[in-house]
Amino acid sequence: GQVTGDRALAAAEGAAEIEPECDLIEEVLRIRGLDNIAPVSMPCADAVPRATLTPRQTRVAHARRVLAARGMAECVTFSFAPRNVASLFGDASESLCVSNPIAADLDQMRPTPLATLAMAAVANAARGYPDLALFEIGPGYLQDGQIQVAAGLRTGSTPRQWQAASRPFDVMDAKADLWALLAALGVPMESLTTVAEAPAFYHPGRAGLVRQGPKIVLARFGALHPAVQATLGLNQAAVAFELFLDAIADPKRRRGAPVFSALQPLTRDFAFVVPHDLPAESVLRAVRGAERALIVRTGLFDVYEGAGLPQGQKSLGVEIVLQPKERTLTDAEIEAACAKVVQAVAKLGGRLR
Repeated sequence: GQVTGDRALAAAEGAAEIEPECDLIEEVLRIRGLDNIAPVSMPCADAVPRATLTPRQTRVAHARRVLAARGMAECVTFSFAPRNVASLFGDASESLCVSNPIAADLDQMRPTPLATLAMAAVANAARGYPDLALFEIGPGYLQDGQIQVAAGLRTGSTPRQWQAASRPFDVMDAKADLWALLAALGVPMESLTTVAEAPAFYHPGRAGLVRQGPKIVLARFGALHPAVQATLGLNQAAVAFELFLDAIADPKRRRGAPVFSALQPLTRDFAFVVPHDLPAESVLRAVRGAERALIVRTGLFDVYEGAGLPQGQKSLGVEIVLQPKERTLTDAEIEAACAKVVQAVAKLGGRLR
């Protein structure tokens, strides 16, 4: 209040002081003529101009291109929403209520762009376009401040084509969009953990919260809760994700050139029988940590449940890539590394199939 008023007063006084001088310079230029003023180039600070965009601004532009390349249409919706809709997607407290809204039904600041994307999907479905892939990068509003969110929403079914039958979108479609976006933005995928702690507007058991480390919440994804869809009038399948762009750390400056090994990498495949409720992510993390000096990449290539396996068990096909750095590995060293992988999974209750 008082500080802002003092600054405004000081600015007005400064403008009043220089205004006569500016008027005098303008008159001299008008009488003398601009053609008689010698042009002078601005000084060049650097031979190579510096970047005009910050890493965070570049990240937003890159995220927009990645989602558009995945077939999603960008939306620019209002940051306001009806209060009954905003309450479905998070905080709808009095502090976020708009006193003088632009429309009677847009009286609440949205807690996430997903709220207004869902409204856009409902409007499109009412006009005969139920199969949608929408995204928006914009603000969400909480009591303690504003956050930048990249939100995406898929509704309806996949397009009809001859290679595969059309099917309703499911939670893995939303996770695929989110994982592609995280990888494109340079987030170290090995550091991510998915837990079933998504907010109430997601379907329980069909949603997840993505953390980097024990505390940083990067994103959430899942199918929308049936009660939320019923309230909105969204009758088709709906899956979504939200990525909190401000939570992504700025890229670190590389101090030297990357070091690549001249030796050929080795690939080994394993099939582990594990408890049905054991996440594959936990298995991959254990495998990766079994021999950090040699294992540079892990991947899940198969999941099998059914005949030949005990009740309550599943088989996971895991691929590892061993990268020697100083010399070619011997058979004994390769077998020792594989044995460490098997032991790591055994600690989780798994065994080699």
